[in-house]
Amino acid sequence: MFLRKYLPWVAAACGVTFSLSAADATSVVNFSTCITNSKYGKKEQENFESLRKQLSSLIDDTEKELKDLSAKFEDSEYLDSLSPKAEEEMKARFQTLNEDLSRYQGQFYQVMQQAQMQLVHKMSAQITRASEKVAKDKKLDYVINKEACFYYRPDLELTQQVISEMDKNFDVDSKSKKLSDNSEEQPDENAGKETSDQHAG
Repeated sequence: MFLRKYLPWVAAACGVTFSLSAADATSVVNFSTCITNSKYGKKEQENFESLRKQLSSLIDDTEKELKDLSAKFEDSEYLDSLSPKAEEEMKARFQTLNEDLSRYQGQFYQVMQQAQMQLVHKMSAQITRASEKVAKDKKLDYVINKEACFYYRPDLELTQQVISEMDKNFDVDSKSKKLSDNSEEQPDENAGKETSDQHAG
């Protein structure tokens, strides 16, 4: 999956190295686990996957039409039945589809990368929000991303407590309709509409 492939790298990039004194009360949180196991994370992953499927559908539809046209070009009897004008229009359509496919494929990776960074940004905010609450309850000075640590004592990990706090926040935000959907992660919506119009034509 696109998201899982790059998530560990992004999570590591969110880690910050701190110089801590022995007297500091410190705990760690697994950033990746908070994304995969929390209600917020699952919601954002659903949004991400929905967007991926929408963009993939554009590519799949274009590839299918290209395949159909290719089969017609290989059918000599079909070509003989066409008027010169109809054959020329079919060639032009084939070229346009090839150009569209190349553009959609480039847009796919660009939009997916942007959507992934948005997901990480949103999740970082929610993890920070929950970590702050847990830290205050436990009187901690620091809550650090596990990816920033070379070593930590297992009893210092607060991942499950943070996820529980995130899930409480999720339930509250869900009732107050503050949850995001994937509408803001669809910069290619106009391209999709354009493609549909072309296919209809």
